[in-house]
Amino acid sequence: MPRPRRTQISVEDTPWYHAVTRCVRKAWLTGVDPNTGKSYEHRREWVESQLLKLGVIFAIDIAAYAVMSNHLHLVLRIDIELANSWTDREVVEQWHLLFKGTELTQKFAKGELVEERNLAALRHSIAQYRSRLSDISWFMRCLNEPIARMANKEDKCTGRFWEGRFKSQALLDEAAVLTCMAYVDLNPIRAKMAQIPEKSDYTSIQARIKAALKGEQPKSLLPFIGNEKQNQPKGVNFELQDYLQLVDETGRIIREDKRGSISASSSKILNRLNISPDNWIKMTSDFGKIFHGPVGTTQELTNYCDHLQKRRRHFAKCCKYLEDG
Repeated sequence: MPRPRRTQISVEDTPWYHAVTRCVRKAWLTGVDPNTGKSYEHRREWVESQLLKLGVIFAIDIAAYAVMSNHLHLVLRIDIELANSWTDREVVEQWHLLFKGTELTQKFAKGELVEERNLAALRHSIAQYRSRLSDISWFMRCLNEPIARMANKEDKCTGRFWEGRFKSQALLDEAAVLTCMAYVDLNPIRAKMAQIPEKSDYTSIQARIKAALKGEQPKSLLPFIGNEKQNQPKGVNFELQDYLQLVDETGRIIREDKRGSISASSSKILNRLNISPDNWIKMTSDFGKIFHGPVGTTQELTNYCDHLQKRRRHFAKCCKYLEDG
């Protein structure tokens, strides 16, 4: 039985989540339908464009994504501090980029006077918008609904396009985050949609590689910040070049379907995470099969379950992959 979303997302324990959304009946989102020969490749751009748009509007950072033929993978980071730092006007302006709002919020956004008797209703709306703008469920809703409408219009049909619920997994530590990011970035290679990461269209890894060739990082994605501690900038606490090299070497091993080796320079990330090369290859190949719930070490999983008052640790046996370094 599906668990309520509130029992899966706990920002107090982690801001990081892996989200997966699938088309109903494994319908084709993108790619070429082998049964009819019809191409849906242009829909990849729909998804990527809407996704990156939402990354600017919501207080939710995009760390990794991959648009597949009938599903979408995301690694997201909830930025509660950003949401709380917005002024009331900024909250309303952000929300109005997606929805019309109410007559009161429209007046407020225009700088018009709001009568005292309506202030309570206005404050309620602003608080609600602030909460929704840092809510993964609302993020996924705003991503999926426009795509579904466009696809149904193109297919001249009605009804569901996406499954009713998306899957979300809490990523409880930096090892879980980086492993999941690599798993998402390598999806097209495992599916034989691409041979190398830079040829993986409509993915975060391709966007990062293209920007890296110019000495930059994509503004639409959460940046890699190395081991920067002085100003504690927001980002992934690893060097970008180290990550790109590790993903490239991992992809070669997975693509060639044989045991290979991770170079010494790439191994420094795994050593820092206390993950053995064998476990790394296993997890980046079968992350979705291994982990069906929160991902982290035994201690992190215990803390997470205790906080959410979960009596049973259904997924504890999977922790070994993150602890047998």
